[in-house]
Amino acid sequence: MKKFTLPIRFGFIISATLIAFFLFLALFNLHTNPMFSLGNGLITGFGIYEVIKYHKLKVGKNFSYSSGFTSGIVAGFVATIIFTAFFLLYATEINPAFLSNLLEVFSGDYSVGIGVVCFVVAIMGFSTTVVLTLTCMQLFKDSRNIPNRNNEKDGEITMKKVS
Repeated sequence: MKKFTLPIRFGFIISATLIAFFLFLALFNLHTNPMFSLGNGLITGFGIYEVIKYHKLKVGKNFSYSSGFTSGIVAGFVATIIFTAFFLLYATEINPAFLSNLLEVFSGDYSVGIGVVCFVVAIMGFSTTVVLTLTCMQLFKDSRNIPNRNNEKDGEITMKKVS
């Protein structure tokens, strides 16, 4: 559990930032505009980048691709679960007219319930987390093309001549 404390804390921070961004947009009645969901991707991406960066600083030379990937996934999934719960609360209790206003943006007559919309929000959050974690890990992984201290490339097999 100790290895998940950093990503869980970052997940709470990411979700708090997402909720604050959503409520800020709601002040100006812009929270039904799908273009502003790009801001969610920027917030989530920055949070995932930071959690992987801090994880790499924390573990130092023991940093591996899988440990960095796990940190990003845990932080993003925690943020997604919390934001989806907030979204459900907002759409049902705080602003019950939100769902109909949100669906008016799209042309067509959709008879969609809150469950489907929350499911879509969760799936979008999970998929965004996976894609952004994979993207951020490209910046933090060790390259097999750059020589190390011994002037050998990672993964390079050195053949020794047998006499």
